[in-house]
Amino acid sequence: LTKNVPMFVCTMAYPTVPCPLHVFEPRYRLMIRRSMETGTKQFGMCISDSQNGFADYGCMLQIRNVHFLPDGRSVVDTVGGKRFRVLRRGMKDGYCTADIEYLEDAKVS
Repeated sequence: LTKNVPMFVCTMAYPTVPCPLHVFEPRYRLMIRRSMETGTKQFGMCISDSQNGFADYGCMLQIRNVHFLPDGRSVVDTVGGKRFRVLRRGMKDGYCTADIEYLEDAKVS
């Protein structure tokens, strides 16, 4: 998953660290539903940036569980995966998307 990755612009996320989310905005409700329906069960998380919309670096989040509430909101249990760098920004149905490349850690001998 490196092209047109859905982006949740909110907070910092880190690899292996749980990131529970309360999703109430219609654009992100749609994004979460699509992530579940397509089977990828993941999306990118970046902090906001006033010049570019969102930061140049972020972390993929893997959806572990979603609890849909009767009014359309949801509580989403996610955990951080790989870190990435944004190559190109886009938009789809109100939420941000990006083409990304994953970051590799320098190996220590």
